[in-house]
Amino acid sequence: MKKLLSASLFFIFLSAQGQEAFGTISGTVSDASGKPLPYANVLVEGLKLGVLTDDNGAYSISKVPRGKHRVVVSFIGYGRRSKTIEVNKSISNINIDFTLQETVENLDEVIVNGKTKETVLETKGFAINAVKTEEASLRNIQTNELLNTTVGVKIRQNGGLGSDVSYSLNGLSGNSVRIFIDGIPISTYGNSFNLNSIPPSMIKNIEVYKGVVPGHLADDALGGAINIVLHNDAKTNFNASVSYGSFNTLQTSVNGLYRFEKSGFTVKASLFHNYSDNDYKVSGRSVVVTGLGGVQTPITARRFNDAYRSTGGMAQIGYTDVKWADQFFIGLTGSDDYKEVQHGAFMTITPYKDRFLESDALLASLNYQKKDLFTKGLDVNVNGLYGKRNRAVNDTVAWAYSWNGERAIDFRGDEYQYTWGSQQEGGPTLAKTKRNVASIRTGVSYAINDHHKVLVNHVYSGIDREDSDALRSVLENTFLGTRDLHKNIYSLTYELTAFNEKLKASLFGKHYQQKTISSDPAIESDTDGNDVIVDEVVISNKKYDGYGFAASYVIIPNVTLLTSAEKAIRLPNETEVFGNDGDNVVANSSINPESSDNYNLGFRFGSFNIKKHSFTVSTNVFTRNIKDRIGLPIETSLNVDDELIVYVNQGSGTSKGIDAQLNYTYNNNFALNFNVSRFDLKIVNQGVEIDVPNTPFFTMNGGLRYSLKNLIQKKSRLNLFYNIYFTDKFSFLTAQGSNTVGNEFFDVPQQLAQDFGLSYTFPNNKFVMSFDIKNIFDEPVYDNLSVQKPGRAFYLKLNYTLNKF
Repeated sequence: MKKLLSASLFFIFLSAQGQEAFGTISGTVSDASGKPLPYANVLVEGLKLGVLTDDNGAYSISKVPRGKHRVVVSFIGYGRRSKTIEVNKSISNINIDFTLQETVENLDEVIVNGKTKETVLETKGFAINAVKTEEASLRNIQTNELLNTTVGVKIRQNGGLGSDVSYSLNGLSGNSVRIFIDGIPISTYGNSFNLNSIPPSMIKNIEVYKGVVPGHLADDALGGAINIVLHNDAKTNFNASVSYGSFNTLQTSVNGLYRFEKSGFTVKASLFHNYSDNDYKVSGRSVVVTGLGGVQTPITARRFNDAYRSTGGMAQIGYTDVKWADQFFIGLTGSDDYKEVQHGAFMTITPYKDRFLESDALLASLNYQKKDLFTKGLDVNVNGLYGKRNRAVNDTVAWAYSWNGERAIDFRGDEYQYTWGSQQEGGPTLAKTKRNVASIRTGVSYAINDHHKVLVNHVYSGIDREDSDALRSVLENTFLGTRDLHKNIYSLTYELTAFNEKLKASLFGKHYQQKTISSDPAIESDTDGNDVIVDEVVISNKKYDGYGFAASYVIIPNVTLLTSAEKAIRLPNETEVFGNDGDNVVANSSINPESSDNYNLGFRFGSFNIKKHSFTVSTNVFTRNIKDRIGLPIETSLNVDDELIVYVNQGSGTSKGIDAQLNYTYNNNFALNFNVSRFDLKIVNQGVEIDVPNTPFFTMNGGLRYSLKNLIQKKSRLNLFYNIYFTDKFSFLTAQGSNTVGNEFFDVPQQLAQDFGLSYTFPNNKFVMSFDIKNIFDEPVYDNLSVQKPGRAFYLKLNYTLNKF
C-alpha cells in the first residue's frame, strides 16, 4: 500500500506539458421543442472520437487535440447537424448545444446502430441487470427500493429507514450476495455507510450479477453480486437535493466536482444526511397491551424507539484526464449513524425502550485508473481503503415496556423490571467494537487485439477487531479477546470476441484464501504453581479454488443467447464466525464455507424499434446446487420471543427457477416495465428434502411512466410514475407433515403494495420537484415474520443540478 501511494504521489510531480495539448467538447442535443434526445451520435470528424448522448441528451468528448475540428451530430429519424470548432491553448473547454429537426418521412422499421452501456453489459453472457439511477435520484426513492424492482432481486428489510437489510438473488440471500462500491466490498465501509444511507444521486449505475460473478469483481460472492458504481465523470458539476415526508423523514444530499481545465487538477465531494423517527403504526398478534391478570388487548401502536440518523460524505482531490492518469484521487470517507432498536429478531409483546446502536467510520482512500498505460491496450485500475470503524451498543434500561410506550405491568398491576437489568437478555451493556480495516482492489488488463483480452485481479480485505464493555470490570475487559480476519481472492480472466462481435466469451478462475485468528486470554499455572495470564490463539487458514465462464452469441440481429456457469465459494464472514452483539448474532467458530455450482441460460430479444414503439424482452433459467448452505437454523418449532440468532450450515440444497422481464416504450413518453421471478429452493435437512423456509419463492414487479411536456411552462416536463410490487405467501417454518394446525401463525401473508409519484422538471432543466406516495392503500407489508414495514407515506423532494459552473 505504501509503495503504491509513493508511486502515485510521484506521478503528480511529472511534467504537465502534455496536459494542455487536449481539450474537451461538451453540450446537449435536443429536438425543436427542447426535449433531450438520448443516444444521439456525436462525432469529431477525422478522429476516432465519438460518444452517445445520455438520458438527458448530454455528451462530453475529452482528449480532443488542438486544431480545427468539425463536430457532427445525428439521430435516427432526425436530420444531421455539424459545427466547426477550434481547440487551442486559450480555449480548451468548448460547449456546443445542438438542435435537430425531425425528418418528414416515418420509417416502418429502424435498425439500431449503437448500444447503450447498459445493453453492452447485459449482452456479455452474464445474468446481469444494469440499473439506471438517474431517474430515481430525482425522486424519493432509496437505493434499496430501486434494487427491489429489479428482476430476480428481493430486498428483505426489517422495518423502516435504517433497519437491517438482506439481499436475495434467485433465492440465495444474506451474505451469499456481496455488495461492492466501485469494486470494494461495502463491508469495509461499515454500518454507517451502506445502501440505506447512500442516495441514488451519488450513484452512476448499479450492476446486479446473479449466480455467476465476473473475475474483475474478485470476491467470494456465491449467489451473486451488486456493484454500486459511483459517479466518476471528470466534468464540472453540482447537485443538491432535499426531501421531507412521513414519519418526520428528512433526507439531504450534495454532490459536486470542479476540474481546472489547464492542469487537470480536480476536487470532488459528496455529502448526505438522513433522519427518520420511523414512528409508523403497527398492529398484529404481538402488538398488545398486557393488563391486570395478564389479559392481552390488541392495539394499533406507533413505534416509539426506532429513530434513525446517518451522516456521511466523501472528499477527494487529484487529477483527471491527464497524460499519466485518467483518474487519480486521494481522499477521505467519513460517516456515522445512530439507530434505536425497537425489538429483537421478532416483534414481541414487550418491545425495547432506550436500546440503541451507534457507528462511525473514517477511511482514507486511493484511486488510480489509466487506460493504455505504457502501451496501447494495457489498463490499470487500483482502489484502496484503510481506516477505522467503530460500533457501540447501549442497553442499560431495566424497565419492561408495552407497545403503548408505557411501562409494562405484571398480573397484579405493578410495573416491573427485567431481572437481568437490560432490554435484551444478557445484562446491561455499553459494548464497543473497534476495527482497523483495509481493502485494496487491483486490476490489470491487456487487450492483445480486438479479439483477445487478459485480466488479472486481486482483492484483499482485512479486519482487526477488538471488543470491550465499559460496564464490565477492568479484569473482565482485560480478558476480552481479539478477532482478526484476512481474506485474499485472486482471479485470472480471458475474454474472446469473434465472428464480427457476434460471439463474446469470458473464461475465468478464482483462488480464495481466508485466515482467521481468535485470541482469548486465559489463566494457567506456571511451573511454580502460580497463576499467569496466557493467550489462547486459534488460527484457521483455508484455501479454495473456483472457476467459471460466460458467453453470448447473437443468433440474429437483436436476438442474443446468454449462458454462464461458475463453481463458486462463499467464505463465512466476520459476523457469522465471531458474532455481533449489535445485531443480536451469536458467534459460531465452527461454521464452514459454502459452495455452489451455478448455471444460467437466457435470451435477450431486442431492443426492437418499430415506428415510435420500442421493446425488449429477456429471460433467464437458472439452477444453483448448494453445499453447506449458510443461514439461520431450519426450525420445526419456534419461540417468537427468541432475541438471538446464530448462523449455521443448513445442509446441501438446490435452487431452480426462471426470471423474465419486459421493457416497452412509446415515443419516449410512455414506458412500461414488468418482471417476474419464480423458483424452488430445497435443502436436505436430517436426510429429508424440504422447501427452505423463510424464503419468498414468487415475486412480480411492474411500473408505468408517462411524460407530459410543455405543461404550464414551455420546455418543462411532467413525469408520472406508478409501481406495483407482489410477493406471494411464504412460511417462516418448514411444513410439518400432514398436521398443519397452527402453522398459519408462522405464515408471512401474500402482499400487494403500490406506489405513485410525479416529478416536474422546470424549463432550465436544473430544478426538479417531485412528490411520492408510498404504499398507496396502506397495506400491511412484511419482509420477515411479524416485523411490519411502514404503511402509507408521503414525500416531497426538491432537486437542483448544475452541470457546468
